[in-house]
Amino acid sequence: MASEAPPFWWERPDWRAFALYPLSAVYGAVARRRMTTARREPVDLPVLCVGNFTVGGTGKTPVAIALARQAAQMGLKPGFLSRGHGGSFSQPHVVDLGHDGARHVGDEPLLLAEHGPVAVTPNRAAGARLLMARGCDFLIMDDGFQSARIHIDYALLVVDGRRGLGNGHVIPGGPMRAPLLEQLRLADALLKMGEGAAADMVVRMASRANKPVFEAKARPRDPVRLAGRRFLAFAGIGHPEKFFDTVRGSGGEVVISRPLPDHHLFTSDDVEDLTSLAAANGLELITTAKDAVRLRNGTTAEQAFLRRLTVLEIDAVFELPHAPERIVEDTLAAWRKRTRR
Repeated sequence: MASEAPPFWWERPDWRAFALYPLSAVYGAVARRRMTTARREPVDLPVLCVGNFTVGGTGKTPVAIALARQAAQMGLKPGFLSRGHGGSFSQPHVVDLGHDGARHVGDEPLLLAEHGPVAVTPNRAAGARLLMARGCDFLIMDDGFQSARIHIDYALLVVDGRRGLGNGHVIPGGPMRAPLLEQLRLADALLKMGEGAAADMVVRMASRANKPVFEAKARPRDPVRLAGRRFLAFAGIGHPEKFFDTVRGSGGEVVISRPLPDHHLFTSDDVEDLTSLAAANGLELITTAKDAVRLRNGTTAEQAFLRRLTVLEIDAVFELPHAPERIVEDTLAAWRKRTRR
């Protein structure tokens, strides 16, 4: 299974989307009501939310990391708020890279924790208090735009250039987390991630609404090292084909591809199967940074497997170099206006 999202969500609307429309209408109405009427708890720090319109991967995590780097360059101490998909902690928790694994805190928080403190909890306000106690003075919320838990000073919604909004229907008939117009109304800016025309419609809508529209690309680090190498590539991310295409675009040959469910937690059988298949075909193993962190602090076999992998690191590179600075500055300006500072 390539993803937890049904494939028809990413195709033109068909009978399945229309058959599910009554349920989508109910889900959308509930989501709209929550977003517009829920009490958002204010926190004493500026909050920049990096969210998206749909379920599935759009490149939010590399964007959040790029914005944290920018904030640090401006003399701020950024911290991250994350729900921690797949984690096991019942109370708010600050990620400990030396001891926590993906089964404890989820995979994305482990990536974020390499760039600043990360509080993992559905209770974003409690997480904010933890980060304040750690000395953070700027909060980046990875996802959570639709949850309406805390006040957001600046909401940047990321949309994938190639997949766009999928079939445009709300869950369960499509990948949309809430009705498009409601999400656009509450967004402060839009970020188109990667090339492709699928996002052009929402880009035009944002522009007509006078929302800033930024563009960025996912750029692999040191891609030349992949040239001429033959791989078994595997990935448990929202859209594994994007990763396989990136390997190919960097000069690597993807002889065998193995898409896995998003946030997939590896088992000993997975490790054995991938190792045996690669060896039988004379291939090297390559995966994403997000998959690699799920093997960190795992079993002895998982850590040995991790040492054999080539891990493709990805950075979000903005088309306009000053865009991250503008986003951070606009977040600070909105916070000062909110708190009269």
